[in-house]
Amino acid sequence: MTMTRGTGRGRVLAAVTAAAAMTLAGCSSSAGKGTEDGGSAPVPAVSSSAAAKAAEKAGTDTAEGVEAAAKGGRLGGAGSACELPVTFDLAARWKPKAIELEPDSVLADLAEQGTVKMVCEIDAKPAGNIGFLRVWQGEASEDGPQAVLKAFVADDPNASEAAYTQVKAGALAAAEVGYTVHSDLMDESKKERAFAVTTPDGPVVVHLGGMDTDEHTAMLPAFELAKRSLKLG
Repeated sequence: MTMTRGTGRGRVLAAVTAAAAMTLAGCSSSAGKGTEDGGSAPVPAVSSSAAAKAAEKAGTDTAEGVEAAAKGGRLGGAGSACELPVTFDLAARWKPKAIELEPDSVLADLAEQGTVKMVCEIDAKPAGNIGFLRVWQGEASEDGPQAVLKAFVADDPNASEAAYTQVKAGALAAAEVGYTVHSDLMDESKKERAFAVTTPDGPVVVHLGGMDTDEHTAMLPAFELAKRSLKLG
């Protein structure tokens, strides 16, 4: 059976997300009473209701109007988990890690989409959600943010209903896209979102997925925090 690169990538990422979901579900009975690093402070419960209402008010094509999440640190600068051409604030408890794949790795092709490569993954599970903010970076070119996003979405064969808007990421001109992805693994469609900026070191795409649309909606405040706080590195 022949599998396209985009389809393979989607299935691998979906499988990882599903595995994360089962892990989180298995721990859910104790998560509300647990502590971090043996401390006494309880992990706060996460509710998606406020985010869902904000997203409904804002519409499906842009996260504008969604309240930003509480800040938990800053990513992208020298010495941070992921050194990037930009910096932005992380939502509290989200955990970043750099993605470094050898060119001959069997997974290297899955970490490419459009004209960009995945360089950083920020996990929402410690904050109580199932999904990731992923940062993708490309080579310097003359493509504007919207062209970069269109190439990114076009390289996912399961993507549809893409709607693009011109926005600001911090003080930088940016483009944002909201679209729908059909998950073969989950046998349902879900919302996804990304924004892009261009920098002297190449374009940067920040993408928010999620196990399903409810999880995606609950994580929008973290996406909005990254967008509002973004600066050139």
